[in-house]
Amino acid sequence: MFGEISDLDKNRALVDWLEYQLRQAKNRVRELEVKAEQEQRARERARAEMSWKIQPQRAGTTAMLHHGGCSLYETTMGFLNREEALIALAEPDIEACEICRPETGLASE
Repeated sequence: MFGEISDLDKNRALVDWLEYQLRQAKNRVRELEVKAEQEQRARERARAEMSWKIQPQRAGTTAMLHHGGCSLYETTMGFLNREEALIALAEPDIEACEICRPETGLASE
């Protein structure tokens, strides 16, 4: 009959529609993955900012205590809590970083 859509054309239209839906879903998944990654980095930064870290002693240098977020010494592990940082700062062979001044965060609590 004239004007009717064939089964083949209907199924091609359906495939086009499903492919469109799949592209939309994949784009949404990518957006959510980016958002989750950004949130994870923000949580890690917040954790670092509330912690301290020790830069190990090297030849000719002294071990140094930093705020967790201090960029003079980069590490993603081995963070200290407040009590551990206080103990470290009391050690004679560990100095406080003169840039981030970690002792100021220790004195506030």
